[in-house]
Amino acid sequence: MTSRGDDDAAAGHARDLLRAATRYSGARCLALCLVSIAATGAGLLLPAALGRALDLLLAHAPATRWVLCCAGLVLLLGLLDAVQTVLTGTVDARTTAWLRLRLTRHVLGVGPRAADRFGSGDLVARLVGNAAEAGTTPAARAALVAALAGPVGGVVALGLIDWWLAAVFLAGAPVLALLLRAVSRDTSESASRYQRAQGRIAAALAEAVEGVRTVRAAGTEGRETARVLRPLPDLSRAGHRMWRVQGRAAARAVAVAPLLQLAVVAVAGVLLTRDRLSVGEVLAASRYAVLATGVGVLVGRLAGLARARAAARRLGEVESEPATAYGTRGLPDGPGRLELRAVTARRGGRTVLDGVDLDVPGGTTLAVVGRSGAGKSLLAALAGRLADPDAGEVLLDGVPLRELPHDALRGAVGYAFARPALLGGTVGQAIGLGLPSPSPGLVREAARTALADDFVRRLPDGYDTPVADAPRSGGESQRLGLARAFAHGGRLLILDDALSSLDTVTERRITDALFGDGPGATRLLVAHRGATAACADAVAWLDGGRVRAVGRHEELWRLAEYRAVFGDGSPDGTDADDEAVSGDGGPHGTNADDETASRDGADPHGTDADDETASGDGADPDGTDADDETASGAAQTPTARTPATAVRGRGRTPRTG
Repeated sequence: MTSRGDDDAAAGHARDLLRAATRYSGARCLALCLVSIAATGAGLLLPAALGRALDLLLAHAPATRWVLCCAGLVLLLGLLDAVQTVLTGTVDARTTAWLRLRLTRHVLGVGPRAADRFGSGDLVARLVGNAAEAGTTPAARAALVAALAGPVGGVVALGLIDWWLAAVFLAGAPVLALLLRAVSRDTSESASRYQRAQGRIAAALAEAVEGVRTVRAAGTEGRETARVLRPLPDLSRAGHRMWRVQGRAAARAVAVAPLLQLAVVAVAGVLLTRDRLSVGEVLAASRYAVLATGVGVLVGRLAGLARARAAARRLGEVESEPATAYGTRGLPDGPGRLELRAVTARRGGRTVLDGVDLDVPGGTTLAVVGRSGAGKSLLAALAGRLADPDAGEVLLDGVPLRELPHDALRGAVGYAFARPALLGGTVGQAIGLGLPSPSPGLVREAARTALADDFVRRLPDGYDTPVADAPRSGGESQRLGLARAFAHGGRLLILDDALSSLDTVTERRITDALFGDGPGATRLLVAHRGATAACADAVAWLDGGRVRAVGRHEELWRLAEYRAVFGDGSPDGTDADDEAVSGDGGPHGTNADDETASRDGADPHGTDADDETASGDGADPDGTDADDETASGAAQTPTARTPATAVRGRGRTPRTG
């Protein structure tokens, strides 16, 4: 339920947005207003010129000058109408583009909170459809001035011909005013309902498109179609209501306007019989009565403005979500020490992280583990300020992240995600995304570290292959995301489940490359496999939004509840349910689930065929690297390195014996 405060804030932002949009197109709006007024003025002069020409012709007097004047006014009206059409289209297009640019920047500045509040589909509907409707506001306002000038000028002209004509018309004017007011109010309400229903359909459609493979696999196309179109009756009702509002207004206008016109013409006829008006003046009076009762034009203008205001209000709701503010404090030289102090974060009314304290010394690796919903990804987002905590603070080398400038923060923190968005024109540009001028050498070196260089070079144009034309599996996409993080550098590297789609051999080789070069960037790693956690200097175990314990993986493994996080598997990451049917361990030490669940296309032994040549040494048939085996041929169990400084966190210290 939207509160009154939220409504007021959205309405205020909508007004500010429309004022700014009008200022942006101010010169063109002024030109459009002047052209529209000039066209209205020419339209008001034409009846008088026609009437004068008719009187002269009836009197058999020379009327050439007035006939030419009428012809000139008709040509001028055609020219001004063409200019008005061009200016209206230009102002609408420029204003719409400006609104979309401003709102896009704001949404990106807000970050994930915008999608969490509105949904990605609804956001797209607002930035595309609603921005286009709101973008018509400046031109509509400029044209409305001319639309109002027509009836006002018509009444004034009637008064100049004879005051009785103006008095008759003004007697019925309040009815027209009430009609226009009702049209504006009712159209605004129905337009808001219509646009909200459009947003719900767009949000549901975006979800369905994103999960199209799941829908196809489940065979629920019909059910999903029904879900997407569920708001359609609301959309239909709101649309029909808008048509009914405008239809009733048109019907009333048809009933009221002709009566006023007939009254004016009747009075003009009476005045003609009394020799107070000429035939030409009666003709002019009839034309001015039509202009004065131009309700149809005003109804259309007001209905368009009402829809535009409703659309602007939906944009105002987006702008009312505050963008992330950055500080001006410089980041001192440092090893990348990460500190979380009493960090609490809530999502959807639920406390996901509750008073988390962590201290990760520079150059060390901390693995974050926990059951699903424990808050691992949220902690990773807070660590690099993709989100802000509701309480507490996060520091990098002693400086709160809130106080850092945007460029300094993004330059210091690199990210890799489970499902990376590969943006950019080519594969090379996707890897170098965010870097001022990435060199080809840097891009290739990062790809080699992520074991992506081999399959990238096999693409049709290598690193110059457009991303859209680069066929790749889920694991290959993940390696490109890792390559982007490696190319980024920085003093803090955060891997949010960024190894989940890799087979165990590829994951081992990447972790060896990542952790095996001694001190370097501080690394925060969200891990789901015991083998990954075992490579870290320390493990932070999240449970129920709190840090349950911090320690080395082999120490925590002695706790039954910790082992349950990994399915009670073995310390090196192989699960008990992967053993052979006979009950003894699987012959290859691989996870059967990884052979099919991985989007990387694992082979029967849990290896990826394109990983066999990426580093120059092929994986052996058992799913292990030859150089990872001991002299006796048994595979080594990954162990954590002893850090120079222990990772600290608030939580129970595991017993070691």
